[in-house]
Amino acid sequence: MYNPYEQNLDKNAANFVPLTPLQFLERAAFVYPNRTAIIHGDLRRTWGETYKRCRQLASALSKRGIGVGDTVAVMAPNIPEIFEAHYGVPMTGAVLNALNIRLDAEALAFILEHGEAKVLITDREFSGVIRKALGMIGRKLLVIDIDDPSVKGDLLGECTYEQFIAAGDPEFQWRWPSDEWESIALNYTSGTTGNPKGVVYSHRGAYINAIGNAMTWGMSGHPVYLWTLPMFHCNGWCFPWTVTATVGVNVCLRRVDAASMFNAIADHKVTHLCGAPIVMGMLINASDADRKPLPHPVEFMTAAAPPPAAVIGRLESQGFKITHVYGLTEVYGPTTVCAWHEEWDELPLDERARLKSRQGVRYVMQEGVMIADPTTLEPAPKDGVTMGEVFFRGNVVMKGYLKNPKASEEAFAGGWFHTGDLGVWHSDGYIELKDRSKDIIISGGENISTIEVEGVLFQHPDVIEAAVCARPDEKWGETPCAFINLKEGSAVTEKEIMAFCRERLAHFKCPRTVVFGPLPKTSTGKIQKFVLREMAKKLND
Repeated sequence: MYNPYEQNLDKNAANFVPLTPLQFLERAAFVYPNRTAIIHGDLRRTWGETYKRCRQLASALSKRGIGVGDTVAVMAPNIPEIFEAHYGVPMTGAVLNALNIRLDAEALAFILEHGEAKVLITDREFSGVIRKALGMIGRKLLVIDIDDPSVKGDLLGECTYEQFIAAGDPEFQWRWPSDEWESIALNYTSGTTGNPKGVVYSHRGAYINAIGNAMTWGMSGHPVYLWTLPMFHCNGWCFPWTVTATVGVNVCLRRVDAASMFNAIADHKVTHLCGAPIVMGMLINASDADRKPLPHPVEFMTAAAPPPAAVIGRLESQGFKITHVYGLTEVYGPTTVCAWHEEWDELPLDERARLKSRQGVRYVMQEGVMIADPTTLEPAPKDGVTMGEVFFRGNVVMKGYLKNPKASEEAFAGGWFHTGDLGVWHSDGYIELKDRSKDIIISGGENISTIEVEGVLFQHPDVIEAAVCARPDEKWGETPCAFINLKEGSAVTEKEIMAFCRERLAHFKCPRTVVFGPLPKTSTGKIQKFVLREMAKKLND
């Protein structure tokens, strides 16, 4: 069929350039070379200086033969070197593999082997676990040490990071990807069983989600971003690229605790930070000695396990403005947001918090999200009751799993990405998570959302952490078992917790068992439900 708009109107170098977030850094350095880019302790670096250092890293890697298709792994906390790697590594055409600093040697060895890392840049703080992991690998890597004299640990590599980049050219002509579908990063899922899967990101997806973050959060006017979210986790939800696009300030933190966060907010006038509910808990439960008054309202973006409404309410009452997002490693971090409506501001705090605890609607840069039947993909009714699986479709979805075509095919079956999360669709189109498919409790034929029960438990003033899972029961099949971490000095009893829940939940949803004590967590700070399920089973022994 003849179409005049497709005649002699082809892509060319003037009208089509592959998308890449690397150009954000070049632009920041060109337009604002003297604006502060990095704050780390007493260290200050401008965007001009940061761009040069990233080019030096790229040049030094290129001299060692690193290029398209190679993997460069980085083991570091939220310090300037890992931020620089988000640019210097892909500037060569290579792929960045930011390692989870909380993993054990066995998991790290698997990732380094599976990802075929040729270079490992590692902070001396982790020399113990890295030495053990390297001993498990049957080949030699180029190891480069980040030598921070303020921390203990050995130097394992050929040279230090500063020595390595000193050999690089600050005017290095870095490589623009020839195709925006080229890979930019490799992230491994924190799976609870079996080996983790390698999630591959493209330049295109990273660019799009970085812009999506800025639009969703209204990040304008040179934001000051505090690095509480690990840069190893979904590449810091793409914020190393977002902060650069907005020419903001990266305030780095080697360790995240209440005192460090409040000090940074006060000293550097932080405007934005991200974190899982565990970070929210640190701020909420900070001691009077650690707490400082906020210089202005501070934007806090949270995801991971759905934060209970009570937790959101407590933090907002302290001056933080909560934006609730949801996503997974496979969708570059956050890709839905509980988009706020001004009329909701007039509602009572508890109701505002309840609305804000929903996962919301798709990012402006994501093309589709739905709640649907896991098998037929038939969309669920928007009644706030009918449970289904959460599905995503669009440009902010991974390329696939590295060297695992079967898992990729299963994840993309039917033309949608299957999350494995269960939720409902409300009449206004907002989604709300109810559980992981493996975490739902079926008691006497009734489905019980562990998230709903946990939300009630968090309303108790003495509860710091709570998680609910199924305990096998001869009569009912399963019943809810609550694992609770209480505030220090609390004398709350199991009977009191049960009574508290019975006042707020249908009785069949209430915990039949309560266990007090610290909760086991994954390397990314998520509560390990699979460990709790095993603990609940053993209660029957």
